[in-house]
Amino acid sequence: MQSTDVIIIGAGMAGASAAYFLAPHRRVLLLEREAQPGYHATGRSAAMYSETYGNATVRAITTASKPFYFDPPQGFADHPLVTPRGSLMVGAAQDQDRMHALWQELHALVPNVQWWTQGDILQRVPVMRPEMAHCGVFEPDAMDMDVHAIHQGFLRGAKAAGAQLVCRAGVQHIQRELAGGWRVDTAAGSFFSPIVVNAAGAWCDEVAQLAGVAPVGMVPKRRTAFTTEAPAGCDIGAWPLVIDAQESFYFKPDAGVLLMSPANEDAVSPQDVQPEELDVAIAVDRIETATTLQIRQVRRKWAGLRSFVADKSPVVGFAVDAPGFFWLAGQGGYGIQTAPAMGQLTAALVRGLPVPDAMAALGVRAEDLSAHRLQG
Repeated sequence: MQSTDVIIIGAGMAGASAAYFLAPHRRVLLLEREAQPGYHATGRSAAMYSETYGNATVRAITTASKPFYFDPPQGFADHPLVTPRGSLMVGAAQDQDRMHALWQELHALVPNVQWWTQGDILQRVPVMRPEMAHCGVFEPDAMDMDVHAIHQGFLRGAKAAGAQLVCRAGVQHIQRELAGGWRVDTAAGSFFSPIVVNAAGAWCDEVAQLAGVAPVGMVPKRRTAFTTEAPAGCDIGAWPLVIDAQESFYFKPDAGVLLMSPANEDAVSPQDVQPEELDVAIAVDRIETATTLQIRQVRRKWAGLRSFVADKSPVVGFAVDAPGFFWLAGQGGYGIQTAPAMGQLTAALVRGLPVPDAMAALGVRAEDLSAHRLQG
């Protein structure tokens, strides 16, 4: 049975980023149930970096990730990780007061967030119907992300620092040993470590239950997305991501086509989730109502899981009821944009260190992320 300092269960973005920051300090073993890492949530992301997306805790961790994404370490990737896109939330006249209050709240964290009038919106996104574009909140620094390059950069850097990746290693049993550590039995063999990091995404509660650890109330939620042709003769290159004030749809340019979604969050069991035709039809109806776009054909469709706990903040920290069992879960739809700071935070807490200073200065507190808040 192989022994190591830290076992990380799950090699998606969360597990890979944790391994990247932990491997220089500890012997790390990454266990992945699939034939390759990133098959589920990581590989099905809308790929946007936005400092205004999520609750206050998520927004702070996203801001803490900005230096890494905008100026990554030498050799992390051979091209930029993020490219300019912009993000625009649009609202009708009845949404103005709520959206203006949101703009003021977001402006305190991200000073260059802008208030847009109807004229501003129609100039940038002329397909919007005027009545649906009365006002807007525009985030100029929202970026398209190269999710594959980011994920591979974390995995490559972790391996370079000595981390080991084992694929097709679905966890079958986890047991706390008298020797003071965890035995993890998988389809690829058995492993032992004093610390287990549970980064299994939608399966985090199931992994915890295998270990006899109280679950945190993880709810995986399906989100469907699809691509369609851009309107003939229309240059979509400068369009931002557009989302409505009710968050009932979004669309954005993506490699010459339009990526669209009903922004749904449908609770499902952990699974290899597939897109639903009804989700696509709902998105088409909502987007055609809000714009002059006519969506004739869906080129490609897919679905991904976004896993949340009750307060929609991530769960990061040691379990209350199990020494050495560490939660890295509940990233929701924010796991890609927060990955560098989340990895740094995980590496610090696993090593018994406080929240890194840069994150603490933004208001990130260990108690706001700990499983204690959900299990107390």
